Amino acid sequence: MEYDYLVDKASWPTLNDLQPLDTEDNSVKAIAAHRQKGVDQSRLDQVGYKPTKIIHVEGLNGAPDVELRVFGALGGLEKPVLYHIHGGGYVFGAAESNDDRNWVMAQQNDCIVVSVAYRKPPEDPFPAPLEDCYAGLAWIFRNANEINIDRSKIVITGDSAGAGLAAATALMAHDLGEVRLAGQVLIYPMADYRTGGPDEISPNPTTGHYVWKRNYNQFGWKHYRGDYDLADADNGYFSPVLRKDLSDIAPVYIATGALDLFLEENLSYATRVSKAGVPMELHVYPGAVHGFYNFGDCAISRKFIADRNVALACFWGRDS
Repeated sequence: MEYDYLVDKASWPTLNDLQPLDTEDNSVKAIAAHRQKGVDQSRLDQVGYKPTKIIHVEGLNGAPDVELRVFGALGGLEKPVLYHIHGGGYVFGAAESNDDRNWVMAQQNDCIVVSVAYRKPPEDPFPAPLEDCYAGLAWIFRNANEINIDRSKIVITGDSAGAGLAAATALMAHDLGEVRLAGQVLIYPMADYRTGGPDEISPNPTTGHYVWKRNYNQFGWKHYRGDYDLADADNGYFSPVLRKDLSDIAPVYIATGALDLFLEENLSYATRVSKAGVPMELHVYPGAVHGFYNFGDCAISRKFIADRNVALACFWGRDS
């Protein structure tokens, strides 16, 4: 490929093993089958770390209960919490597929990690996934004593679509005024529904060729949108980059790859957050494609993990 020379060399073993995503079959059955295949594979790949606790909380507006998977030691002094939203292009992925990583993250950062299992399209398009994410966040804030957390130290995080949902959930939390977040850790957020389509704001010829491509992105957004007509999209709940007013939202940390499809929208969001007077930190990793930090123990993933953990320490008021 024309831009192969830009890719971090340590990424190639994983990239060479990736299978293309079939975006032709849009049926609920096909998407659900692909989603389940991913869950089954993750069960084979994981070493078996289990949640400390699984909690089912009430969904918003009469929706089904929402599952929260809790990691970390629940006894002793109150701990900061990392509220995690998994990725998967809005249609794929599962909270349980991240059990190993969330267990390790809780140990590395001496915190509680709470992972939310949200509904997904096409069965449940917007706003169902967002409402589930907010329902879980509101529950841990209201019931901090039950999982031994410091409610003043809640950081929301996610990667890809999970980071898009994290950003949208943070906007909703700001607007509703109940939960005040200590920070947002957004890993290559999928936050602009136009990326990859005819209305893409700033196409970059070097991005979107690896892992998550333009047609994949439009596939995910199409199903997430459902029949939503964008009438009130300036609140950012559907597509966070459309948010008109970013003032006074929770401080933002963004990490993305120089070759990630989302580079341009991430740079744009970071710039607008900064212009709104919100504390912002941005990292762009050279040679990094979408998903790069999951590609094994290599220099670029180690650097990302170190940077992220320092950001968490800062949000929680700790010495890094």
